[in-house]
Amino acid sequence: MQPRQTFTLGGDLPVRRLGYGTAQLTGPGYWGPRGATEDAVAVLRRAVERGVSLIDTADNYGPHLAEELVAEALHPYPEGVVVATKGGVVRTGDDAWHVDGRPASLRAMCEASLRRLRRERIDLYQLHRLDPAVPMAEQLGTLAQLRTEGKIRHIGLDTVTAEQLSAALELTEVVSVQNRYHLLDRASEPLLRLCEERGIAFLPWFPLGNGELAGHPVCAAIAAGHGASPAQIALAWLLHHSPVLCPTPGTGTLAHLEENLEAAEVLLSPDELSRLDALV
Repeated sequence: MQPRQTFTLGGDLPVRRLGYGTAQLTGPGYWGPRGATEDAVAVLRRAVERGVSLIDTADNYGPHLAEELVAEALHPYPEGVVVATKGGVVRTGDDAWHVDGRPASLRAMCEASLRRLRRERIDLYQLHRLDPAVPMAEQLGTLAQLRTEGKIRHIGLDTVTAEQLSAALELTEVVSVQNRYHLLDRASEPLLRLCEERGIAFLPWFPLGNGELAGHPVCAAIAAGHGASPAQIALAWLLHHSPVLCPTPGTGTLAHLEENLEAAEVLLSPDELSRLDALV
């Protein structure tokens, strides 16, 4: 059976489940530019032309560069395009990441993202990491206040456990999570099941295992039967595995973008799904 192609974030934002992530528009370590601005703009515009409606970015990709590219390519934003960004992590170098969940910092980050994205309201604002030095209630309370003020529409969390999501839901509405998850890494399966129970989107990061799935023999064998690539099989498996999984693979090239998006057309048989499910 063909998996559902859409998911409704927060009950009011329908998106195509196979989205686009902007991290690969930046250089190594998500620092600085990857290539020419016009190439990044072309990829973003082509993604939307192909029906992508969920664009996932973050203020620290670049830093700031990815959000600026999204605005340059897509503003004024076409109807139906949902932009998700993240805050809560500060970059001071290509290998330096600093979690900062202090209320004043989160507010300043959100307002800076609004300016860079040229938006009056961010559709989905995700806390990039929970700050262990700041009570969760203070971090989520700040985002809830920004939501009340109309600066963000929905709240998401990045890299959390099922227990942390349960605790967060006691404090405020959360419509999405982002965790590392792919065919060979299912450590977040309990979180995925909770998302299914609560109707919460799960945006898996590294949905292609950061390249490690490309040479997997089972993926390769199934891919050959479909005239597809192993990467397309890995993305198709995510779409089949759970209706709340919304992968946003990133790329800086038009050819790779087209390949990723064509994964939505791959229909896996029950036997193929069983073989892929058995890998972990």
